[in-house]
Amino acid sequence: MQNRRDFLKTAGIAAAGSSVFGIAGCAGMGKGSGGHVVVVGGGYGGATVAKYLRMWSEGQIRVTLIERNTAFVSCPVSNLVIGGLKTMADITMSYDNLKSRWGVTVITDEVRALDTAKRTLTTTNNGTITYDHVVLSPGIDFMTDSVGGLSGNEALVPHAWKAGPQTVILRTQLESMKDGGIFAIHIPKAPYRCPPGPYERACLVANYLRQAKPKSKVLVLDANGEIQSKKALFTKAFESYKGLIEYRPNNELRSVDAKTRTAELDFDKVKADVLNVIPPMRAGDIAARSGLPLINDRWVDVDWITYEAKGVPGVHVIGDALFPAPTMPKSGHMANQQGKVVAAAIINLLAGEAPNASPVVMNTCYSFVDGKNAMHVASVHQYDAIKKQPMPVAAAGGVSPAANEIEGKFAHAWAQNIWADMLA
Repeated sequence: MQNRRDFLKTAGIAAAGSSVFGIAGCAGMGKGSGGHVVVVGGGYGGATVAKYLRMWSEGQIRVTLIERNTAFVSCPVSNLVIGGLKTMADITMSYDNLKSRWGVTVITDEVRALDTAKRTLTTTNNGTITYDHVVLSPGIDFMTDSVGGLSGNEALVPHAWKAGPQTVILRTQLESMKDGGIFAIHIPKAPYRCPPGPYERACLVANYLRQAKPKSKVLVLDANGEIQSKKALFTKAFESYKGLIEYRPNNELRSVDAKTRTAELDFDKVKADVLNVIPPMRAGDIAARSGLPLINDRWVDVDWITYEAKGVPGVHVIGDALFPAPTMPKSGHMANQQGKVVAAAIINLLAGEAPNASPVVMNTCYSFVDGKNAMHVASVHQYDAIKKQPMPVAAAGGVSPAANEIEGKFAHAWAQNIWADMLA
């Protein structure tokens, strides 16, 4: 009878609680397969694949994680920091357990170049590193040049769409805003990281303003024609902030005047006290400039069985840098799931075995609408051999009937569970 460890290896299932459940597919886990895997990026995808490669290979695979930051800072939950409900310390975690418990070599550095023919990468401070497989989990970079006046002015017009210093800047600007002021947030055209995130941010900013600056207003300037996730639920949430939130679809941003916080839109001009522009995005820089196949010159095209960039064996790409499969969100939970699929696939490949031919991934995105109430959207995606990509499994997902306090508690539990799944 299999013990728990063997079951996890055979089924490829890693659970970190009821809200975080990864289905990675069968992994051979052959002892002695060895090899060296370099993981670039220590976010939801990269930290997960690094940990699970070590765990599922029973330490036989050498893993090096290269991350430019000294600690993990979570983008999910960071809207609560902007809304004054959490602190940066609440969303910042160490990589120490990856090193001490799992034996991952963690290097604080930046990758400058990738040579896919020689299977080497060049770093700023650690020279050239050779790999058998490399996993790129670089997240996204911002196309600030596509918005006139934005590039170089992010301190005045922050996006805070990568949690960190800009999260603090935006929170400080909000606190400094006069009562009666305007907080304007601009949402780029999809696809972008975290589909429900901007609408959650609007709610949490409005929640803060209702308590601290009740004469103020939140303008949601959406380049899309409608709310991109949980439409009915966010519409209801916006209605609960009547007089505080105004939603304006079909408002694509053309330029900004950073000094006056003025946004020039397709058919309007908006002057705000706080201007929060989320720029258009593309795959993180190392993925975008390494000669990998890109769709729309922005997102990496992959083989969905192994997540290898198409035509580039040994280079796996996960997380927000991918061109998404149908209805597949760019989310932290999805990156975590993809990390497990890739860990299992690499272990099999190094052992000379075929990867699982029908991987399954799941996603749950929670959104707060105030300090206590949250709601979720969930989905399951299974590889379709005919369409050669993951497809949503009918009736396997769904959305909350309404935001409520119980889901708020679930959302906090989800965060603690997935952080432990990645980093503990």
